[in-house]
Amino acid sequence: MNLQHVKETLEQHFLGRGVLFCCAKLYGVGEYLNRTAYLKGWRKSEKINARVVCMGNLTAGGTGKTTAVLLAASVLAKKGMRVAVVSRGYKRKEQSKEPIVLTDKTSADWQAVGDEPFMMSKLLKAYQVPIVICPNRVRACYKAMTSFNCQVILLDDGLQHHKLKRDANIILVDAKNPFGNGHLLPYGILREPISGLARASLILLTHCEQVDDNTLKTLKAQIRTYNDKAPVLESVHAPQYYIDVFTGKQLPLDAVKGDASCFSALGNPETFENTLSGLGLTLKQKWRFADHHHYTENNLRTLQDTRGHLPLITTFKDWVKFPENWRDILGKNVYVLAVSLRICGSPVQQEKFEQILWPIKK
Repeated sequence: MNLQHVKETLEQHFLGRGVLFCCAKLYGVGEYLNRTAYLKGWRKSEKINARVVCMGNLTAGGTGKTTAVLLAASVLAKKGMRVAVVSRGYKRKEQSKEPIVLTDKTSADWQAVGDEPFMMSKLLKAYQVPIVICPNRVRACYKAMTSFNCQVILLDDGLQHHKLKRDANIILVDAKNPFGNGHLLPYGILREPISGLARASLILLTHCEQVDDNTLKTLKAQIRTYNDKAPVLESVHAPQYYIDVFTGKQLPLDAVKGDASCFSALGNPETFENTLSGLGLTLKQKWRFADHHHYTENNLRTLQDTRGHLPLITTFKDWVKFPENWRDILGKNVYVLAVSLRICGSPVQQEKFEQILWPIKK
């Protein structure tokens, strides 16, 4: 059953919206009770003998969290720190309870570990940053400690995971759609109330390149009503280059011009599409699949048969999920847009981000 389709259907009717609203209230009660149980000490949180930095969202997907994790991991690795990324491995095919470790010397099927951890392992290979996947984050952290003696563990998407104590919370907020309609799931997009911003050690606004200065100013003022101490930084998702999927070669951004088509399976596909438009492309066709979608041969055949002569552009996260015989299905002119997260402003802003990852007394 496609839950997103069910939600969209219910949203079209008054009674359906009422059902979603009631479900959101029930969800809110459960979230509050779970959070309070840890806050009051009725349920215990475990402390790991390493610095744990959580990279998380208040909302369901689409903030650019993965690129933030990649930036944090590369910054720490460049400083010579022993760092690992711990992930649940959302929607992976085999939900093993034992930790799975990805390193520059090991490999695994992306379906066994999840598309995002698999992608991160590929992009962090040069930095030798291990990725540990397990639904039990505490067990994953112990594995990272025993196997790699990590100094810093980056907890990917763990803001609502209270069983593991963390030393810092970096909360990402999508400047383009920060809190949706302000309601909890499934009536809105919030995983917890906006007041959860109070737990942030740093708040990172993403996709700032897609909004104006007044929007950013208003958003910052709203954030300050919930947290007036944590640094609030701006960031942009900067396109770097294209990758020709058949040759693996990197191409400059002006290598693809004019009309094009694109497809993605992201939490917020509009952001990807806006980035392509910002590069001067005219998108004649846009295909959107559900987040974490597993591509099939039929999917690719449909894309190939309908795109005509147009270049076909996707993301790295989507590329790693192509079926094995994708080369036999797709024609030429298929590209991946490589994007990286960049902190805006002066070097002082970058330093604030680094200080949260690994504080250095001056």
